[in-house]
Amino acid sequence: MSKHDHYDDDYLRDVLSATRTIALLGASPKPDRPSFGVMRFLLQKGYHVIPVNPGQAGKEILGQKTYASLADIPEEIDMVEVFRAPEYLGEVVADVLALENKPKAIWGQLSVRDDEAVKPAEAAGIKVVMDRCPAIEMPRLGL
Repeated sequence: MSKHDHYDDDYLRDVLSATRTIALLGASPKPDRPSFGVMRFLLQKGYHVIPVNPGQAGKEILGQKTYASLADIPEEIDMVEVFRAPEYLGEVVADVLALENKPKAIWGQLSVRDDEAVKPAEAAGIKVVMDRCPAIEMPRLGL
């Protein structure tokens, strides 16, 4: 059994409570896409959410300026929320580790899981959550 098969509620609560600014990779301007709904939910909960999508760079999603990559974001981020296929998680981890100010957490959305790909992030002290949705976990945890 992997440590990513189950997360302690306190661990999830700590990640979400320590987070203020979220970079949302794979943000979509389409209201029917899960990333749009989760971004809207997080904004309503008071988080500062920065959409990341190369095809939407310079445009706005839910009133927030969109960036092409994590490296383009001009401010510190606390968490990277990943709406990309699991095979890209290693690339995401590499991009996170290349940042001068590394986020405290990487959160892989539902079905985004690759235990091997996240090992370098964990070795660097970055908390990892995979195959979970903050829009599901927050109400369940009473946040």
